Amino acid sequence: MTIGSSGEHTWRYRLWRHLCATYGGPFTLVGPRETLYDKTAEAPTSYAYADPDFPRGHLAGWGEGWQQMTPLIREAVRTTRADVLLVSLGLIDLGFYTNAEQTAANARAFVAEARAANPRIAMVWLPVIHNIRAANDEPFAAQVARFNELLAKAAADLDERSSPVLLASIPPAWDIDTDTYDGTHPNASGEHRLAEAFAEAMHQGWELGGEYAG
Repeated sequence: MTIGSSGEHTWRYRLWRHLCATYGGPFTLVGPRETLYDKTAEAPTSYAYADPDFPRGHLAGWGEGWQQMTPLIREAVRTTRADVLLVSLGLIDLGFYTNAEQTAANARAFVAEARAANPRIAMVWLPVIHNIRAANDEPFAAQVARFNELLAKAAADLDERSSPVLLASIPPAWDIDTDTYDGTHPNASGEHRLAEAFAEAMHQGWELGGEYAG
């Protein structure tokens, strides 16, 4: 969802273009990783983005979820001096590594680790969006719904004036047939919808940037 694979722009790129057009101050995207994922080779790749000005830094990994990110986030925040974390995680955890309750616990641990590096860190979390497995697997769909409830509670519990946590809204018109190329990973339309979810959360919650225009 976040790292992207070869040939994709990623929602990170769409959001960067939006902020370039609507945010008046200096900013960049940061992270210790810069790769996309090559699905043919089943390995990260340094495939060049179409726009050479795009800041490629991120912390995402193909097949990695909150369980894998939590031990890394403190050092990533410290070394990159990140101010805002944009988090789109959950499906990979629920589907392979942990259940809803364990993933929610990882979310809370993630916040503690990030704040250990920057007590004023701000975060935007995107709930798990609809995907093809949830459409075809009723118990898994229940896990997604349960996790999103727990994520909303964690965001409310952990939100602080000095270190705010925003819960972005799931794109209301999200359609796995038109917004993804495989029922899960976003195509160009889906990338815009995910970027808009983060952009609207920051604009409405913090007056950062403007309304998303695509």
